[in-house]
Amino acid sequence: MRLFVAGHGGMVGSALVRRFRNEPGVTLLLRTRAELDLTNQSAVEQFLAAEKPDVAILAGAKVGGIHANNTYPAEYLRDNLAISLNGIHGAWKAGVGRLLFLGSSCIYPKFAPQPIPEDALLTSALEPTNEAYALAKIVGLKQCQYYRKQYGVMYHSAMPTNLYGPGDNYHPQNSHALPALLRRFHEARLAGLAEVAAWGTGTPRREFLYVDDLADACAFLLKLADPPDWINVGTGIDVTIRELTETVASVVGYEGRIAWDPSKPDGTPRKLLDVSKLAAIGWTARVGLAEGVRLTYASFLDEMASGRLRT
Repeated sequence: MRLFVAGHGGMVGSALVRRFRNEPGVTLLLRTRAELDLTNQSAVEQFLAAEKPDVAILAGAKVGGIHANNTYPAEYLRDNLAISLNGIHGAWKAGVGRLLFLGSSCIYPKFAPQPIPEDALLTSALEPTNEAYALAKIVGLKQCQYYRKQYGVMYHSAMPTNLYGPGDNYHPQNSHALPALLRRFHEARLAGLAEVAAWGTGTPRREFLYVDDLADACAFLLKLADPPDWINVGTGIDVTIRELTETVASVVGYEGRIAWDPSKPDGTPRKLLDVSKLAAIGWTARVGLAEGVRLTYASFLDEMASGRLRT
């Protein structure tokens, strides 16, 4: 099987490479961002037509936390739409028979029932702070559904919850909550700071999935003869942001005070995926939050020491 992993240099893509690198019978097709711009339609179509992968996983995306999504909505809509439209249509034109599109739990309404089932999609308004990104991911999901329906190709989607792990982005403003906290506590410990600021009230609840678990779920889904058009991928367990923050501080070894800033946005009050459909067909996550944060911090230190830390 010739497998194209779009976005293999990112956190999700690199986890997919780790998962499939030693898989018998799999030849990985990989291109860096400099070698292939996923937002360039003609470049993507030419690459797919020349390489003719059997399977494609679209893991490439422009991603970030609340601040980045809220500050740059035009870029998040434009770039993510381009990546999904180019990848899916280009794959179809090139005769790629199977494609797995990776979305996000932010596609679901802000006040969706908890845990969030797959059929909650498009039932009410999205969370405003990441609406642009969510809209782009919804279009990609629906594009796969419609290409499968109209053209008979096996194009389907996975909707992961909040991800973390090796290769994450640790930008001080634009990263997601967990890597931002990890870097903040690490630097505070080294500097001997007595206090670290944390956004919001700490009361929202979030679910976190170690990225190598997602990669394993993708491998599982690609082996299914008739997968759902889209399916949730998560742990089925959530924690408060306060609990997450305290876990990260403990793993990093920071012993100072955590000062909550309620003037900063909390975002969606709760976001927990209903993963019963995936569990019923045979897959569940393996890595718990505390273990995952320990693995991630070890990787953070290694990436920083080797100059590979993404910031």
